[in-house]
Amino acid sequence: MPRHAAVRWDDARLLRETPVPPLRSPFRAGLAAVVLLTACQGGLPGATPVACPTAAPTAADSAGILAGATAVVVETSLGDFTITLNPVAAPVAAANFVALARCGFYDGITFHRVLTGFVIQAGDPNTRENQGDFEGLGSGTPGYGFDTEVPPEGVNYDSYTVAMANAAAPGTNGSQFFVCLVDLDGLFPERNYSIFGTVTEGQEVVDAIGQVEVNHPNIGVPVDPVVIDRMEVLTAESTPS
Repeated sequence: MPRHAAVRWDDARLLRETPVPPLRSPFRAGLAAVVLLTACQGGLPGATPVACPTAAPTAADSAGILAGATAVVVETSLGDFTITLNPVAAPVAAANFVALARCGFYDGITFHRVLTGFVIQAGDPNTRENQGDFEGLGSGTPGYGFDTEVPPEGVNYDSYTVAMANAAAPGTNGSQFFVCLVDLDGLFPERNYSIFGTVTEGQEVVDAIGQVEVNHPNIGVPVDPVVIDRMEVLTAESTPS
């Protein structure tokens, strides 16, 4: 294997989340509820808050959650980009992403991993408060997990593909996602990251995020945080969620 491919494969392992032990005490459970409530207050100003999910959608739930949804606009501190959803390739992952976007779960979360020429990654709720130190980043979840949906033939890890990060174990997809900065299909022979969309507008914003200064080239925490301000789910009629 060429030397650069080996380096890239090492980087690929960084996409995996670190599993978080379940909450065991009433205090921690209460704290989790406060965090969840805070996360659910995002979305359009003045809009009625939408409760964040407490469990992953089932395959049967996915169609209802995705009804009419075609894309998600990700508004960041460096500009906006649009993810066109692919519910055929990964209906549960797409529905989960839409549900979390609608309730404001991603509001205030940062891109905690930027690997130039490889991927940008976000979705860890811990980054709302911890935006500069890598310690603990990559371990945050929405409080539940679900299994990987193996991409069907013809759906590949091409440039601007959006996929779920996981902990390389069953049931560890949650809220973290990554965007491929280049064609990475050859680096994921196991195809163990659910592909649920593609960036179809604002690719220049994705590229800009992929070029920010980071604290270490193999860890990739941006020196100046790149924040997701909010997400907006678009429907077939191009109306906000």
